[in-house]
Amino acid sequence: MASMLQTIHPVLMARDVAASIDFYRRLGFVLAFQDHPDDPRYAGVTRDGVQLHLQWADSEQWAYPVDRPVYRFVVSDVDAIHREFVESGCIDPGATHVSPWAVPANTPWGTREFHLRDPGQNGLQFYRPL
Repeated sequence: MASMLQTIHPVLMARDVAASIDFYRRLGFVLAFQDHPDDPRYAGVTRDGVQLHLQWADSEQWAYPVDRPVYRFVVSDVDAIHREFVESGCIDPGATHVSPWAVPANTPWGTREFHLRDPGQNGLQFYRPL
């Protein structure tokens, strides 16, 4: 029998892994591991069984904004998690000009979602099907 995939751990590039760890903590993630206690270059954070890895990368390794990945998270309540992120200070509620999806909204493709960026400028999209 063939081996089965069990999970995926996306690796998000970060110019400052410690700052990214702090950002994800404010999003409700907890630190799972980091390679160095004072100046981490590689770390993992988890929330609700989802694990993300954060890896240091020099700014010359990508060309923002063209070469930035986007990660989509299926959530049970888009509006509730958006409120949580606003309360944690990770989302500025007045910054609606950043993206048409900066606040929760129903999309033409049949989802309710909002988008934000982490300190490494990785795109994070939180959504649920309508």
